[in-house]
Amino acid sequence: MNIALGLGCDRDTPATTILQAIEQALTLAGARLADVRAVASIDLKADESGLAEVAERYGWTIRFYPASQLATVAVPNPSETVRKHTGTPSVSEAAAILCAGAEQTDLLIEKHKLRGPDGRNATVSIARIPQ
Repeated sequence: MNIALGLGCDRDTPATTILQAIEQALTLAGARLADVRAVASIDLKADESGLAEVAERYGWTIRFYPASQLATVAVPNPSETVRKHTGTPSVSEAAAILCAGAEQTDLLIEKHKLRGPDGRNATVSIARIPQ
């Protein structure tokens, strides 16, 4: 299976929380880390050390999209709270769909949220990359 991850997180979310969210989402999707072919988030997160640490650990290049581009993607779970803070109603779902070159129907995991023991939130969406 070839999949794309869309990642969102609070500012200063540690890599351990992001990794835990990814692992949980992969389990729910019946997927493995080896299935990940693309990873994306919003450009506001380009300087997040937790995301950078996760990407380095697995050799991933994270693609960062501007809010204006993410906002054009139809998603099943838009959020006004996310829009208020980022300028787009979706980060993880929209990023997964965009970097997979997929449609909304290709989302395997719509929006898996985890509040880590550090109190920080991470969100993971998984899209199947069309063949």
